[in-house]
Amino acid sequence: MSITNKFFKKITLTLVTAAVGLSLSSQASDAEFVEYPLGDIAITNVSLIDGTGAERKKNQTVMIKGNKIVAVTNADNFKLSSTTQIIDGKGKTLIPGLVMMHEHMFYPTGKAHYTEMLYSFPRLYLAGGATTIRTAGTTAPYADLNLRDAINAGKSIGPDIDVTAPYLNGPGLPILKMKPLRDADNAKSMMQYWISEGVTSYKAYMHIRQDELSEVIKQAHQQQHKVTAHLCSVTYREAAELGIDNLEHGFFASTDFVENKVKNECPNGKDVHQSLVNLDINSKKVKDLIAFLIEKDVTLTSTLTVFETFTKGRPKAYPKALDALIPQVRDQYESRWEKIANQENATWPIVFKKMMQLEKMFVEAGGKLMAGTDPTGYGGVIAGFSNQRVVELLVEVGFSIEEAIKISSLNAAKYLNRENEIGSIEVGKTANLVLLDGDLAVDAAVIRKMPVVFKGGVGYNTEKIIKTTKAVVGMH
Repeated sequence: MSITNKFFKKITLTLVTAAVGLSLSSQASDAEFVEYPLGDIAITNVSLIDGTGAERKKNQTVMIKGNKIVAVTNADNFKLSSTTQIIDGKGKTLIPGLVMMHEHMFYPTGKAHYTEMLYSFPRLYLAGGATTIRTAGTTAPYADLNLRDAINAGKSIGPDIDVTAPYLNGPGLPILKMKPLRDADNAKSMMQYWISEGVTSYKAYMHIRQDELSEVIKQAHQQQHKVTAHLCSVTYREAAELGIDNLEHGFFASTDFVENKVKNECPNGKDVHQSLVNLDINSKKVKDLIAFLIEKDVTLTSTLTVFETFTKGRPKAYPKALDALIPQVRDQYESRWEKIANQENATWPIVFKKMMQLEKMFVEAGGKLMAGTDPTGYGGVIAGFSNQRVVELLVEVGFSIEEAIKISSLNAAKYLNRENEIGSIEVGKTANLVLLDGDLAVDAAVIRKMPVVFKGGVGYNTEKIIKTTKAVVGMH
């Protein structure tokens, strides 16, 4: 063996050993985050918002045995055994683990580049109360699939992940990590490949054309899978006619109201925005579109967090969220936020308010609404912290706190066909729970105070998790 080969072999062995050691160290250290291991646990005297939309109940006891909820009852009517670990919930609120439907494992790091956050984001999602997420689009599908499997195998901590295939987009978007579809046949072959690789959801993107979208929906539905989309070239009405299951971003991405829109072409972004500035949300065309979406059983995903970042007069990201950023991306975010705060004649506040109102109108008309965060834009939408912010924004829209939690949990569980397992605090379901310090029914900001998140009956100390991600987001 040559000296060069010996050196190469030695270096390779060293790197592999280091990688394995790091992996094992990471796995072993997960135990440090566990506040309550699997066992018999009773959370007593707690205020309960169960995720079903039912009115908050006071003085409740929720009993966990292993990874399941085995009892939910009035605290006064429940006797505890001497072996049960008791958590006094007095002054606290218990909600189901959040089920968030527009999440990513990447974050904007500048110059139209998105960097994978495979270390920090799974931890932050869990610490932010999101025990189940859907990655609504990916730029690193194998990373998401392997991360999902590692979490399922107990080798890493994080939420359960419903993995979405790479973006299904037509030509025209200057993001190097995205493949433009050539035609409907190319869409079919791409779908069949990613189905074989184990993804479970699919997301069409802005420049997809109708024949391509039709093929995507056909292939997904043959597998009993579902398709969502962030649209532009195709209108909401056209997508609903094709049989799409879900539309992202509420009505922010709708091009149905752009004058003289050309079929299969994405209008100029300014024209789309202006159409929403000018939109009369009480007009017949708006009410007809809402009714048509409901008739076609199309679910909408609210992502108010990302659009809030473009809107003058809105608050900065939570201080703890900003502490999680590396200095470069924090500076990038804060610089852009300051520019927006000082805009003259800003129109985003008009659009943001209207789109909030449209989401409320959609639900009041009988529409199905879910929630997500979309950690993209120019930054500031940070895993976990933004999942908490979603709940605050839904309350600001005008939903009751019980409705906001249902939108953020059970509605999504039903969409995923997992309502018998997750999404609400009911006997027989998996013990995915979030314990909050304070009365959430009195103050929506209490959602930020979650010291313990239970996933599968294991209670995690969120502060310990968050400490490991300080000044990390943007790099890992």
